[in-house]
Amino acid sequence: MSESSENGKTAADFWFDPLCPWAWMTSRWMLEVQKVRNVEVRWHVMSLAVLNEEKLDELPEQYRELLGPKGWRPVRVVTAAQQLHGDEAVGKLYTALGTRFHNKGEGSTLEAIAGALEDAGLPADLIEYADKETYDAEVRASHKAGIDKVGQEVGTPVISVPGANGEEIAFFGPVVTPAPKGEEAARLWDGTLMVASIPGFYEIKRTRTQGPIFD
Repeated sequence: MSESSENGKTAADFWFDPLCPWAWMTSRWMLEVQKVRNVEVRWHVMSLAVLNEEKLDELPEQYRELLGPKGWRPVRVVTAAQQLHGDEAVGKLYTALGTRFHNKGEGSTLEAIAGALEDAGLPADLIEYADKETYDAEVRASHKAGIDKVGQEVGTPVISVPGANGEEIAFFGPVVTPAPKGEEAARLWDGTLMVASIPGFYEIKRTRTQGPIFD
C-alpha cells in the first residue's frame, strides 16, 4: 500500500463519518498534507451509527438521537454518490457536507445534505437515499474495512498509512485542532509515518482541553 499504482504517490486511506467534527479537523489536515507531501488521500465512509448500534441505550439522549436513524443519512448519501458517480465523488461531497455541518453550523439536516450535494455538483436526487437502505450493505462493508484494520475500541477518523516495510498500519486519529497547515501539516504527517514504522507502537494520548476550531 505504500505507493499508489496510478501516480506513484504515497497512499493514505481515510475513514470518516461526516457527523464527527474531530474527523473533519483531521481530514482538513490531510488535504494540507497533499499540498506539501507526495501523498494521495483515498476517502472511505465509516459510521458512528454502526459503531454504536449495540450500545445506543448506554449513550446520553443527545447522542442517541444523533446516532439513531438520522445518523445514517449522511453516510448513506455519500455511499450512494460513490456507487453511482465513482470514488471521486466521496471526497468532494465530504468537503461540502463538513463545510455545512461544521464550519457553517447547519448541522446534519436534510436541508444541509441537499445543499452539500448542490455545492459538490452532484445530482439533487441523491438525497432520496438518505432514508433508504439501498446501500446499507456497502456502508457496513466500508466501515468494517476500516475498523478491521485498527480494532473495535476506536472512533472516527481512522487512517491507514505505510509502515516500515510498506505494510498497512492503521490508527485512530490523529486528533488535532485546528487543522495544521503548511510545514506544521508536513511535520505531523512525517511523525505519523515515523510512529507507523515502529513495530509495536500503539498509542500516544492526552486529555482534550480544547474543542474543534473550524477555520
